[in-house]
Amino acid sequence: MGSTAAASVLPVSAGTGQNLVLILDYGSQYTHLITRRVRQLGVLSLCVSGTAPLASLEGLRPRAVILSGGPHSVHAPGAPAFPEGFLDFAAAAGAHVLGVCYGMQLLVQSLGGAVVPGERQEYGKMDVQVTAASSALYGEAETGKRQTVWMSHGDEVVTLPQGFEVVARSVQGAVAAIEYREKRFYGLQYHPEVTHSAQGMETLRRFLFDVCGIKADWKMQDVLDEEIKTIQSTVGPDEHVICALSGGVDSTVAATLVHKAIGDRLHCVFVDNGLLRYKERERVMTTFESDLHLPVTCVDASEQFLSKLKGVEDPEQKRKIIGREFIAVFDDFAHKLEQKIGKRPEYLVQGTLYPDVIESCPPPGSGRTHSHTIKSHHNVGGLPKDMKLKLIEPLKLLFKDEVRKLGSILNVPDSFLKRHPFPGPGLAVRVLGDVTQGNALEVLRQVDEIFVQAIKDAGLYDKIWQAFAVFLPVQTVGVQGDQRTHSNAVVLRAITSEDGMTADWYYFDHAFLVDVVNKICNNVRGINRVCQDITSKPPATVEWE
Repeated sequence: MGSTAAASVLPVSAGTGQNLVLILDYGSQYTHLITRRVRQLGVLSLCVSGTAPLASLEGLRPRAVILSGGPHSVHAPGAPAFPEGFLDFAAAAGAHVLGVCYGMQLLVQSLGGAVVPGERQEYGKMDVQVTAASSALYGEAETGKRQTVWMSHGDEVVTLPQGFEVVARSVQGAVAAIEYREKRFYGLQYHPEVTHSAQGMETLRRFLFDVCGIKADWKMQDVLDEEIKTIQSTVGPDEHVICALSGGVDSTVAATLVHKAIGDRLHCVFVDNGLLRYKERERVMTTFESDLHLPVTCVDASEQFLSKLKGVEDPEQKRKIIGREFIAVFDDFAHKLEQKIGKRPEYLVQGTLYPDVIESCPPPGSGRTHSHTIKSHHNVGGLPKDMKLKLIEPLKLLFKDEVRKLGSILNVPDSFLKRHPFPGPGLAVRVLGDVTQGNALEVLRQVDEIFVQAIKDAGLYDKIWQAFAVFLPVQTVGVQGDQRTHSNAVVLRAITSEDGMTADWYYFDHAFLVDVVNKICNNVRGINRVCQDITSKPPATVEWE
């Protein structure tokens, strides 16, 4: 039987209420930010493919629909469009529709207006001026005023459909905002969801609360209550569930949530795959037993994983192998559990998050021809199609900060919730190339421990989203102890972020870096060069592979 996503947070039933915002995704790198901004305002938001069949939205009655931006031109062959009948669907639901960037152009073109390639493309920060005497999106007090926004478009609207009004223009004269209040249609040519749009959150707030009349009544407690109901209705009263615990925040919160829903029918397994950090196994198992009181079985499968990874250099192949071996371990664990309890577990719980899902798939609505998969996560794209266990992913539509809030409600210790993220494939994506080369894993563990401990000692751990070391498969010339050396180089990476979707590199004091580098070179044999990664995301991803 193939793998099945059996349960996910914010199920369709949660969207049948009065305050749902539906976001149709057309591939913008900022779509996830719209989802986050709406939730930050206390409103439930769901993001779905912009080209999904209308039948997939059956049962949803959103108060607002936001059409996201995207990298396409509405004139390009195969450019994504909203599903046939969407405008009738929105009208029947009484929903207000807001098009953002590409979404605005798509709305205009679909209603009979004209969109053409712009003579002057607009990218980056730009001022727009509110031109209408009365505007629902801005209010009368903003008439004539300017605000800085983030533009990213090559096409522009030149003719509006009947009934629409221009309410703001860019300093270059391009249409920046439109309204057709009677039909509940609105459009912004810029991105209000990014921080570069200084008053963007205020514009979204006005749209949601003043224009749409939505109430800010969505809370994380609602997510917990709804998800427990979903899990209890999905898992039969006599069925058992396995949870894959990694020692990270995500899987721990997922396990605690499922344990609250079904009690002792949850069986947790922690797999030592040989790719863990320094003393990770001992530290994690102690935490599970003493602080969380979760029933956990530790399986040492390090030889099994490393033997399959020997000689493999391609990062995607490494992820696929790790995903396959994890499932093999879980299947074996399920078989042994079946012999013990007399019933085979049907489900596997994983701590998949929304960023995992986004990065493992092409942007919804764009299709394979419009984008490329950034990377496969072992708990998303790396799972084999013939997996016997059905998946329960209770966090798959949540961001990391939301998971931490959920964990706090579930009384997961604060010290555990503040742990930095650790990738599912472990150190396999931090040793570039063959992870079994020489003693690369052991060297990396020592370097990583020195780096992270120094961050903790300096009181910086909670200010940084993620910090780790990377082992490079190159050797450099050095001088240590008056002798010429030919040893490996490592890279230190530390970032700040809100959700892992975008990130900035952390700026360390010079004295801190000098101290860390000295400790590494003096205490870790085989390293004679330490570099720092100062690349943001984008253009880089957080991990190197």
